[in-house]
Amino acid sequence: MCGSVNATRIELHANRGIDQGSEEAAIVVDELATVLPTVESVDEAAVRIGDWLIATPILEHDELNARAGARVLVKAESLQHTGSFKIRGALNRLLRVTHDERAFGVVAYSSGNHAQGVAMAAQWLGVDATIVMPEDAPEVKKTNTRALGAEIVLYDRYSEDREQIAADIVERRGAVLVPAFDHPDVIAGQGTVGLETARFAARRRLALDGFFAPCGGGGLIGGSALAINRAFPHCDIVAVEPKSYDDTGRSLAASSRQSVEGHPATLCDALMAPTPGALTFALNRELLARAVTVTDAQALHAMAFAARYLKTVLEPSGAVALAAVLDGAAASMSCVGLVLSGGNVDRAVLERALAEYPEP
Repeated sequence: MCGSVNATRIELHANRGIDQGSEEAAIVVDELATVLPTVESVDEAAVRIGDWLIATPILEHDELNARAGARVLVKAESLQHTGSFKIRGALNRLLRVTHDERAFGVVAYSSGNHAQGVAMAAQWLGVDATIVMPEDAPEVKKTNTRALGAEIVLYDRYSEDREQIAADIVERRGAVLVPAFDHPDVIAGQGTVGLETARFAARRRLALDGFFAPCGGGGLIGGSALAINRAFPHCDIVAVEPKSYDDTGRSLAASSRQSVEGHPATLCDALMAPTPGALTFALNRELLARAVTVTDAQALHAMAFAARYLKTVLEPSGAVALAAVLDGAAASMSCVGLVLSGGNVDRAVLERALAEYPEP
């Protein structure tokens, strides 16, 4: 059960969540106390980006409540611009960059959802965007990113380092890097998902005792936890990961950042971060109650359930929080929130989910 969190306490203890194996790590530790976002950062982001965004709905369904054993408030970020929550963090970051800095363009690395968020934010602001994307990213994500005007640089995720490729482009062009999760502006922007969910529940005088969100690098759940925790101090914040990418769960258990070895296969391409972010883990080790995992099969089942009952198209990564709740993760709770984080799915994967689970 997560208690009331004091932002200063998070900052003072942030260095405990960072590996201490290099000079670079030591620099990160020194900087953490000044860059960790706070709930006020999330409030400011909401004001900054609010007029640009779709006010995504909170969905409910009796069938989901019955299967979950709790009342479930479903935040449908799959209906957001670009089909995921990622536009929130990307836009907040770009709006915090000066006009002169934007002139040199922005660079990001992403398997697709952050790519589209950065590309759309850059298009809105008249900024050149370059995205480093894996060759095996879903075609729909590559197509949508190009359609938004971004330049795509493809790489082999199994043999090349996307961060180094992006860093080289940044150095060569003088561009601004827009990380997918490990930046205070990005975390704060993504946290507006939790802020909106908390405000919805409060308006209806509902007390959340659980909040479930997909977790790759940890920005969405970390930023959201700041806002949820303020409104509902005793709410359990639960990260949901693919079974083969359980790095946040293992990191919480070890009290230090752990990494996934190799490149395990999963349909959840947007959640394949091999280790939690430095900033995000500094937040999440204080704010999260626990992490749970789901299989690809459970994600496909949740996609089929969402299509039938919630009338919403999801990608596997976007369905993992729903999958966990359908599996009973909220059964001991009264009222919970969960995030459907993305809906950018290739047709073949969606058809597979519907074919394998015709009566989900």
